[in-house]
Order: sequence, then C-alpha cells, then structure tokens
Amino acid sequence: MSTSAPSTRFWAFLAVFQVVFGLAVFAITRSYYLSRPAAISPAATEVLKSLPAWPATGAGMGAAVAPTPATPAAPPASTHPTEISRQADESFNSQQYDRAAVLYAQLLSLDPGNVDVMNNLGLTLHYLGRSAEALEKLNAGVALDPAHQRSWLTLGFVNSQLGNVDEARNALMKASQMGSDEEIRKSAQQMLAELAPAR
Repeated sequence: MSTSAPSTRFWAFLAVFQVVFGLAVFAITRSYYLSRPAAISPAATEVLKSLPAWPATGAGMGAAVAPTPATPAAPPASTHPTEISRQADESFNSQQYDRAAVLYAQLLSLDPGNVDVMNNLGLTLHYLGRSAEALEKLNAGVALDPAHQRSWLTLGFVNSQLGNVDEARNALMKASQMGSDEEIRKSAQQMLAELAPAR
C-alpha cells in the first residue's frame, strides 16, 4: 500500500474545499452588496462588475458609501501575484480600501504596465478620498492602452462623482463606442444618460 495515497487525497480535498469556500464567500458577499441598492446607482454598479479577477460585486459604488475606517494594511501572506490579486480583490469587496490600495500598488510594482491593476487601484484610491491620485492612475492607464474600455468607464465614473461633467462625458463616450464588452458599453450609456446635459 502506498503512503502517498492519503497525502494525495488530503491535498485534493483541500483544493476542492478552498474552491468551494471561495465561491461561497463570493456568493454571500455579492448577495449582501447587491441587496443594498439605495447606496449605489444602477449604472455605477456596473463599474465593479467589470473588474478583473474575482467576479463582480456592487461594493462601494457611489459617493453615498463611506470607506471603512483605516486599518493597518498587513503585507500579503504571499508574494505570488495571483494570491496578492485575490487578497486585493477580497479587501476591495469587503470595503477595506486601505488594504486593497496597498495590495494593488504592490501588484503594479510587479507589473507596471498592467492596465487592469491601474484601473482597480484608481477606483480604490477614489474610495479612499484620494481622487487626484485616482485620476492620475486612470489617466496613466488610458494613455498606456487607449483601447482599454474598462479604464474609460472607470475614468468616466470617477470624473462624474467629482463633478467633472465634461471629462466624464468624454470618457464615457469612449467607453460606449469602443471595445467588445457589451456590459461595459451599456453601463457607459446609462451613466451618460444620468449626466447633466451638455451646455
């Protein structure tokens, strides 16, 4: 009888358990945030639905949601980008924006040209009240990849929250006219409809 069989079964069970547990946490988190529509606008919810890595939640959209109190951002338990990304998304989804920002910044230091991470960091900085830095990251992302539809959507959302109507309209128009993601396109169009009319 091989002694590696119990070990193999143990690791297989552990892997399955982690996947199931992760999906359960995601489902609970998603259900919680999507059941709170008063705190977010329907169009703004779509910004988060387009974030990479973990599937979307409606966490934290709109000015009505206050960031959680700052807590010390512990370093990630791993230096592997996939694990750091998972922790960053988990922190963002639980509105621990300070920790999420640290983790997204760490990911960006590992891959400075990753426009998806720039987008996530920009949105996170906005929720921390660091909107000038958020706009810097988002503008850097669209400069690096002018065809990145999600970044234009987020740039439009942040500008609209700051009252920069012309900049928001310009970014949302680009998000609605480019790329192949129909969900992002519809979100951009809905957010455009909610903007103040052009003068």
